[in-house]
Amino acid sequence: MPHLSLLFARRYLFSKKSHSVINVISGVSAVAVAVPVMAMVILLSVFNGFEGLIRDMYKSFDPDILITPSSGKVFDTDSVPQQRLAEVPGVEAWSFSLEENALFEYRDRQYIGVMRGVDSLFATVVPIDSLLTEGRYRLRFGELPEACVGQGVAYTLGIRTNFNDPISVYAPRRGQFSSLLPQSIYRKGELFPSGIFALEAEVDDKYMIVPLDCAQRLLDNEGKASSLAVRLSENAAPETARTAIAALLGDGFNVQTRYQQKAEFYRIMMYEKWGIYFIILLVLIVASFSLIGSLVMLIIDKRKDMHTLLTMGADIPLLRKIFVTEGMLVYGIGAVGGMILGVALALAQQHWGWLKLSGQTFLIDAYPVEVHLSDLLLVAISFTAVSYLISKLTVLSMIPRSEIRN
Repeated sequence: MPHLSLLFARRYLFSKKSHSVINVISGVSAVAVAVPVMAMVILLSVFNGFEGLIRDMYKSFDPDILITPSSGKVFDTDSVPQQRLAEVPGVEAWSFSLEENALFEYRDRQYIGVMRGVDSLFATVVPIDSLLTEGRYRLRFGELPEACVGQGVAYTLGIRTNFNDPISVYAPRRGQFSSLLPQSIYRKGELFPSGIFALEAEVDDKYMIVPLDCAQRLLDNEGKASSLAVRLSENAAPETARTAIAALLGDGFNVQTRYQQKAEFYRIMMYEKWGIYFIILLVLIVASFSLIGSLVMLIIDKRKDMHTLLTMGADIPLLRKIFVTEGMLVYGIGAVGGMILGVALALAQQHWGWLKLSGQTFLIDAYPVEVHLSDLLLVAISFTAVSYLISKLTVLSMIPRSEIRN
């Protein structure tokens, strides 16, 4: 039975008889479907490209696993069993950090940002070297402490690594201080700029990386840290490692994967992607209405053939199935063509980057594109479901049992 309905549907669709008007309308319907399908493939691929770009950007500054105290802002570094941490499968390296707001002063300019004190293993956990735009990543030159500055902070303060002036860092003093002595309100440290890094505005406009012992001294938090960054091996499962580390450290610590650190951001990106999908799906549904006219005209034209088939023993479900299959064939030709064209354009943009981004402030000069098989499957399921529903409803309304019997 399925083969019979497909046989009739193919014959009607590709018939060389004098049904040129119906064939033209069917062709227009196929093109009307192909355009939104192509747009859906391209837009989802571009969105995947931007998502991958942002994921790679955060990978350069956010660790695979971030450990923070569940209460308070700091914890004793000795409270982390480092020897047992090294035995957790997938853990390769870790680094302690201490963060706090501070006032930066360079020459005659001042700026409030975040001082991040890191230990000597920080570069083995976070690939900060790949973000440098000037100078080098070095936090100590002999006995002199140095700082690696975010590009936004450097621009505001006018910092250049080839200048010999130190950066003054003022951190709020803990405990009591005298209101009569303003200098007792803060602690002051001086560091020379060694490098400038750039990632994105949220990071560049805020951070200055300094030696951990320098930050501990300025903040009066000797032997303490505000976070522990962990790097996992390439094949390690982040969630499995997170669970093992959380069990090792207990309830006193929060353990988060990179995605959990930016959970709100990735959730918004997911909502945006689904929003794009449903908008294009709505366009696809509207464009699919042209299929109704094609099917209606074909059913009217084939009334005599339907009565002949009924006389030969065919039933109403078979007739309906023939024209539902006809509608899905028209829809499928347009949708498959649109998908092939969309994938071809997306891959061409991925390899050659023909479509450029306007402006000079982006990290890349062309729209990023990533074609995912899951998106193609989603598009295929979508147009199959839409074509079936539209064809089915149209055929049911055009071929009622009573009318055909008469």
